[in-house]
Amino acid sequence: MRILTTSLLFSAACFAAGTMGTLKTEVNPTSAGVFIDGKYVGPAGRFMASQTYDVAPGEHEIKLIEPRYQDLVKKVTIEAGKKTTLKETMTALPKPKPPYAMMRTENADHLAAVYVNDHYMGHVDEFSNPSQKLLLPPGTYEVKIVPRDGQNPVTKTVTLEADKTTIVR
Repeated sequence: MRILTTSLLFSAACFAAGTMGTLKTEVNPTSAGVFIDGKYVGPAGRFMASQTYDVAPGEHEIKLIEPRYQDLVKKVTIEAGKKTTLKETMTALPKPKPPYAMMRTENADHLAAVYVNDHYMGHVDEFSNPSQKLLLPPGTYEVKIVPRDGQNPVTKTVTLEADKTTIVR
């Protein structure tokens, strides 16, 4: 906890002093989750246009995760006051075969990370309405929804049945 507090204070001090750098992502697919030094910061598509991630100067590990693609890990060096653009195209995995169970998610933070059995699957808004569902093989899973601020995560064990939709809130 002390390391996290120190890190947050350092980041805040860098930002206040104008010494932060920024990271912009141009990633295909845009639904890939962006993790900076292991911390989920949001979906790649959110940071393609004018929005960027504020990042402390130095070398950082950027991990891109999208369950239908191979994970991608890159080291980037962020310079104070400069924008670094990460351009990547992820490699698709083979499509799974039916039968499928369907899961929807709901949370006040629409960009909260959704994990199934500790594997990042996407963000809440990707699976939040009847036309957007996460397809999984039938079975029992631990589902975790973690808001971007890390506060009040929700963890539930759910049993998904073929051709049925389960909502996790």
